Amino acid sequence: MIRLENISKKIGGRTLFEEVSFTFNQGRYGLTGPNGSGKSTLLKIIMGVEPSTTGTVSLPRKVGFLKQRIEDFRDHLVIDTVIMGNARLWKAMQERDSLYEVEMTDAVGIRLGELEEIVAEENGYTAESEAEVLLIGMGIGEELHRKKMHEIPTDRQFRVLLCQALFGNPDALLLDEPTNHLDLESISWLEEFLHQYKGILVVVSHDRHFLNSVCTDIADLDYETIITYPGNYDAMLVTKTAVRSRAEDENKAKEKKISQLKEFVAKFGAGTRASQVQSRVREIDRLQPLELKKSNIQRPFIRFPNPEKQSGQVIFKVEGLSKGYGDHPVIQKLSFEIHRGDKIAVIGNNGKGKTTLLKLLSGVLTPDGGKITLGHGLDIGYFPQNHGDVLNKHTKETAFDWLKTRKSGAYDQDVRGVLGRMLFAGDDAFKPLQNLSGGEAARLIIGGLLLTGPNVLIMDEPNNHLDLEAVSALASGLEDYKGTAIVATHDRELINGFATKIIAFEEDKPHIFAGPLDEYLKKKNEKKSSSRPS
Repeated sequence: MIRLENISKKIGGRTLFEEVSFTFNQGRYGLTGPNGSGKSTLLKIIMGVEPSTTGTVSLPRKVGFLKQRIEDFRDHLVIDTVIMGNARLWKAMQERDSLYEVEMTDAVGIRLGELEEIVAEENGYTAESEAEVLLIGMGIGEELHRKKMHEIPTDRQFRVLLCQALFGNPDALLLDEPTNHLDLESISWLEEFLHQYKGILVVVSHDRHFLNSVCTDIADLDYETIITYPGNYDAMLVTKTAVRSRAEDENKAKEKKISQLKEFVAKFGAGTRASQVQSRVREIDRLQPLELKKSNIQRPFIRFPNPEKQSGQVIFKVEGLSKGYGDHPVIQKLSFEIHRGDKIAVIGNNGKGKTTLLKLLSGVLTPDGGKITLGHGLDIGYFPQNHGDVLNKHTKETAFDWLKTRKSGAYDQDVRGVLGRMLFAGDDAFKPLQNLSGGEAARLIIGGLLLTGPNVLIMDEPNNHLDLEAVSALASGLEDYKGTAIVATHDRELINGFATKIIAFEEDKPHIFAGPLDEYLKKKNEKKSSSRPS
């Protein structure tokens, strides 16, 4: 078990959690809460990476932890980086290998025997094959296993660190956003792996579908403490909302009763019914409403306005489109059309060309071959994967300043209204761009699209830094949107919420599928099954 005793954490004048005592028993826990609630901080405290203000943590012997700093492993082989997930085994193997290079003495021989015992206890003789199974499951081919980390693509490096956390059958697993750099197939593989995992899992994720699939319990960071709910994320929301609603209803009933009692006391307080008045006073004291702490659940209000001008029927006509980087072709001879009102999810493995396609459609990149014909009357709103492409964080510009420049002649009250809907309340509206978190930056860029009201939305991984409630709000906003939306994402909850068509970057070339994600995946699985030898 993982046991927290009186854990508190304060950052500046802000309290994240106060004297929390909690035990993670056998099971798969989703650690939830909005951006900034302290989820990642709590995982770091549990692992001893970051100190708590007060309290202690007790851990099992072997804990797998998803590290985030790929640069720490840049000069290590991919296979070795995975094996490092078992620190005791890796240390023993390193010492053993170094001793084999020195002169053999009785002391060296005895130590080698001790080290070989440790290697055997930790299943070190099958370590490489176990690491290879994990890597292949994560979509990292054998040709990359003996390369150094910095020699493989960045998204693959993050996958290696996920394999590192899973390696060695740890007693507990702490995973912070494990799906961030995974494609849909790798996410499905990870879900199946975690279903078979028998230890304690604590996972932070903004992928609602993933949490619903994997979790047996939810540990929710709210009211400056941890509250546990049985079931998955959707079940937690139902229970939490019902409990809060019931408490609020009880307080309203008490306030109504208190009002009636106070009327009686005011009316007969100076009369002959003193005993009845005193009983009412005691009843008022007993009925005082519970003080309800403010919940940290916040959901932005995302409703894209109806476009001011209507586009033509054909939005983009793509003919023989090609684009590459140096000698590496990314898109080759691609042709398709996008029509007014299409809601398209762009999916596929990282590095296959999704971002390149969106940049070509939005005009950020120019094609090497072929052409893109833009339809009549297009007004394109673009959300880049790299927020720095539109937010200059090296200036003193504030969120309010930046948003007001999005639309010529915008009134201050309109800008403040959009900021409020995107959870920039009060002085947060004047927060400098350089101080924005990833989630705040994403919400601000979406706010710019709300203010300008384009008739075509092109969005590249807009969910990457958004919390669960913001992703859900974005899905609703896209579903209700009256224009044309083209969104690259791996988030199945978001895709299922809005997409009626799929552009799938598969191994050979991109495919257009006229239907929702579930139908596409069903057809793909049927195709795989039919192609297998009987």
